[in-house]
Amino acid sequence: MNRRSVIFVRLGRWSLVRLSLVSDIIFMLGQALRNFLPALRHGNAAIRKVLLKQIYFTGLEASGIIVTIAVLLGAVIITQVVSLVGDNGSLTGKILVWVVLRELAPLLTAIIVIARSGTAIAAELGSMKINGEIDTIEMLGIPADRYLILPRILGVTISVVILTFYFVLSSFVASFLIASFGWHIPYQQFVQGIMLSLGATEVIVLFSKSLIFGLFVSATCCCYGLSVGRSATEIPQAATKAVMTSLFAVFFLDGLITYLASITFS
Repeated sequence: MNRRSVIFVRLGRWSLVRLSLVSDIIFMLGQALRNFLPALRHGNAAIRKVLLKQIYFTGLEASGIIVTIAVLLGAVIITQVVSLVGDNGSLTGKILVWVVLRELAPLLTAIIVIARSGTAIAAELGSMKINGEIDTIEMLGIPADRYLILPRILGVTISVVILTFYFVLSSFVASFLIASFGWHIPYQQFVQGIMLSLGATEVIVLFSKSLIFGLFVSATCCCYGLSVGRSATEIPQAATKAVMTSLFAVFFLDGLITYLASITFS
């Protein structure tokens, strides 16, 4: 087998593995969607408890670092923008909407959630599988996908959406305070620039990115957690793969949604 054939074989094997992973993620999201209405209708207390714990860990406990990073980012961006455009409050507000709301807020929020909760979900599910807890749950007649997967996907997705809006709000408030007290930019100009650029399109793009990021990040980490075999050494490997795959998915989806939004709303 010559060198060119080896390259094609490796490329084909890599493509098949990635396609299999994508199909598993989509299948898991489909299962979660299918189980959502029955779980909502029956109001299972155990599922609700797992969901609230996931929202607490992913959303509430991460709110501090989200607000801190958003404030620092807003301070850095407003300083750089004002140094370039001067005291043009209208243009400063527009740049904040374009940079923070459309791109950085959903992207950085997803990265923080991946670093905190993505590794934890993959490691937790992998540990449960090795210890036989998932098999025990299924032997008791409890659907593992409804009890373990659904609340994690819902909890992470809800948390990412809420944290993204917190990120935008914190960044805008910090930018406004620095622009007003540090650079003496008129309040009316700053707000006018934001309101002129903040339309339904920006809100739809922001919500779509945060929603899709949350769904794919949570499903990817769940897939890798359940893929662990019987060796404890596979748990950190699964957590690492979950993080790397989630990061790739987030950046890919960010570019795809931005492109689709540009051709749809232009």
